[in-house]
Amino acid sequence: MKSPLLSLCRSLALAILASLSLSGCLATKAPRSYQSEAFSSETPFQYYSSRDAEAACEIGKRALLSQGYQIDEEKPQSVRGEKFFRPRPDEANRLSITLVCLPSSLGAVIYASALETQYEMKSKGSSAGVSVSALGSVSLPWAIDKDTLVKVGEETVIAHDFYQRLFDLIKSLDS
Repeated sequence: MKSPLLSLCRSLALAILASLSLSGCLATKAPRSYQSEAFSSETPFQYYSSRDAEAACEIGKRALLSQGYQIDEEKPQSVRGEKFFRPRPDEANRLSITLVCLPSSLGAVIYASALETQYEMKSKGSSAGVSVSALGSVSLPWAIDKDTLVKVGEETVIAHDFYQRLFDLIKSLDS
């Protein structure tokens, strides 16, 4: 003979499981960042030069150097430079700009992509001890603070005016 309480518990458990599985199906997820990619033919990430690809990249390299960027990778048709910023004492940012220069019917096209990486200062405290063999182990609590920069974010710069300023400088050097 089945207990009415046992039947009620089973029914309740099944109802809870059913509602949980249905809520999982109905939950809306936030759209992924790549879903907003338009792949438009109008883009701020390119500049046309009448020079050949290698000469265009040389101009791009000179533009980066003139603004304090350190060139960390250079090939005949690409160059990458980076610059560090310290907006606050506990924050640091690295801006990396990659220029890729390819032949086109007009001469060359320079494609630019900038990546901003954010870092934050994190403190980690620890203590140290001293061991003297004749006396044994003696622990003295010395506070040691270790500050380290920790990467907290990274994103592609998509601001049209940023690339406009970069290409205006390249255009002035291309003339």
